[in-house]
Amino acid sequence: MSNNNNNKLRIVHISSQIAPFSKTGGMADVVNALSRKQSQFGHKIMIFSPYYGFIKKKDFEKETVVKKLVIRIHDKKYSFAVKKTKLFKNADVYFICNNKMFGSRKIYGSGFDGLRFYFFQLASLQFLRHINYIPDIIHCHDWHAGLVPGFVKRSKFFKSTATVFTIHNIIFQGPKNWWEVPPEKKDSGRGAPSTSPDKIEYINFTKRGIINADVINTVSERHAKEILTQKYGQGLERLLQKRKKHLYGIINGIDYRVHNPKTDKDIYYRYDWSTLRYKKKNKLALQRELKLEEGENIPLIGFSNRLTEQKGVELLKKIFDTLMKMKLQILIVGDRYGTKEYIDFFKKQVRKHKKKIAIYLKPRFPEYMENKMFAASDMFLMPSRLEPCGISQMKSLRYGSIPIAHKTGGLSDTIFDFNPCSRQGNGFVFTSYNHQEFLVAIARAVENYKYPDTWEYLTWRSMKLSFSWELPAKKYLDLYHIAIKIKKEIIKQENNL
Repeated sequence: MSNNNNNKLRIVHISSQIAPFSKTGGMADVVNALSRKQSQFGHKIMIFSPYYGFIKKKDFEKETVVKKLVIRIHDKKYSFAVKKTKLFKNADVYFICNNKMFGSRKIYGSGFDGLRFYFFQLASLQFLRHINYIPDIIHCHDWHAGLVPGFVKRSKFFKSTATVFTIHNIIFQGPKNWWEVPPEKKDSGRGAPSTSPDKIEYINFTKRGIINADVINTVSERHAKEILTQKYGQGLERLLQKRKKHLYGIINGIDYRVHNPKTDKDIYYRYDWSTLRYKKKNKLALQRELKLEEGENIPLIGFSNRLTEQKGVELLKKIFDTLMKMKLQILIVGDRYGTKEYIDFFKKQVRKHKKKIAIYLKPRFPEYMENKMFAASDMFLMPSRLEPCGISQMKSLRYGSIPIAHKTGGLSDTIFDFNPCSRQGNGFVFTSYNHQEFLVAIARAVENYKYPDTWEYLTWRSMKLSFSWELPAKKYLDLYHIAIKIKKEIIKQENNL
């Protein structure tokens, strides 16, 4: 089967997570929202993702489309089933089911993630062969799908299929931290990846995606330039420089049907930019729920992310004593899989400053509390050391929570420093990555908050900004056509040999 429906494409997304079924970060939202917009354009969308143990407990309609298929990895056979559910019109999710691989409650951190995601990628392609479905594009998301371009390149069945590899976070390149892999076990990325049990956990999936994909992209224009440098390239900068001609940057968007305080069912009071008085009511209600001091004029600052060094938590830790001397409150929302040192630190701070700080951590990311935090908070922290794109700042702007952000990656493309004289800008930006500048940015935000008219204008203006998926989705379609053209040229060259 091949695509013959005018210019409508057959698009396959392969991702380790897909909202609303599984999520640890923004990639799950990206795959969901991008798929929806592409399906609205009339393209046929298939999304492959693992069927994790916790998904079984979710109440949604699904059907088993294949009870048993078999693949071989090294000298062992593995069987799997495939379940299907409709995500949107023209967009279906296909879950790869194998209880040994994905039956646990964790998405990552099993101790054998290399085997799990090696299996997942092979199984997704095997199912496509089983139903005799040849996509125009296979869109591979982050390292968990990084082997797919190589598998496709070596497959006669997928000879006409082009691949796009999206780097959502270049720090994570495989099951092992790339900087901890012993030199003798480093993966060169050349040839077929080893399937022996003692080597599979050392495969650099991201490196192989970069080498083999027809087109590579990351999730902001600035970050596409950053990862060509030693500072941001995470050891892959030379390889990326070699493929610079095929490297692109496309900023993410957000789905305003989902992230919208006017329709959000998770928040206490719904509102928009014309009814900002209800935002303060959300603050009072959340302060009451979390047993913080109640006061609509106390600046409430939110932080919603993994508690890891990359997200700027070390900077926050260094200035915390100073912040606790200021008139403000802080709410931290996340899952329990951050750095233990940071989690323990903030739990200790909660005991010391019960009326000024709250921390809300759950086994899986609590989106309902994140939405409450956006609706109630006046400011939102994004001090990330690096941030390929970031979508949390886009959400916070729609809810009127003003970002305080480090000038890096996608934050540079979306957050601009506020000038109270010209009233231009939508956040408070610090340029050098150090805790002193971070503290100054917070202090500037808190000082501006003291002027109600200025702050209300900043909030009103920020809520009206649009970061929808309309334009990014069209850019991805352009990228697909570039990849298809490259694939056709490769086929033509091979036929002329």
